[in-house]
Amino acid sequence: MTYLVLLGLVISIIFAFMGMSGNKPFTDKDRKMGLLGLIPAHLQWVIGVILYFVSPLGISNATEGFMKDSTSRLYILEHPLTMIIAVVLITVGYARAKRLQDDKKRFSSIAIFYTIALILILIRIPWNAWPGN
Repeated sequence: MTYLVLLGLVISIIFAFMGMSGNKPFTDKDRKMGLLGLIPAHLQWVIGVILYFVSPLGISNATEGFMKDSTSRLYILEHPLTMIIAVVLITVGYARAKRLQDDKKRFSSIAIFYTIALILILIRIPWNAWPGN
């Protein structure tokens, strides 16, 4: 699912930057391209919330002194908090794009908010826990 989130965000960002630079009108297709980043991110967030409460690396691992252990701190605090902020940024960027009237501002809303969210996601993915590492 994480790969779908990353791919959806990258595609949405590319289309938004292309729309901004080409002075194109913001069409229904562009709105759907924004949804490519929004929907997988929200689905992943729901799955992440569930895992946070059932995984042994989640909230059940929050014992006294967990802040001193960098791995525990990552899984209990840093990763979840950063992902919540990223999903909020994606949601705000998409909602603004729907409300704004100026096409260039609509594209830039998605481009800016989604790019910041993607950067946050990339810096807080626990890469060392991914298969092959």
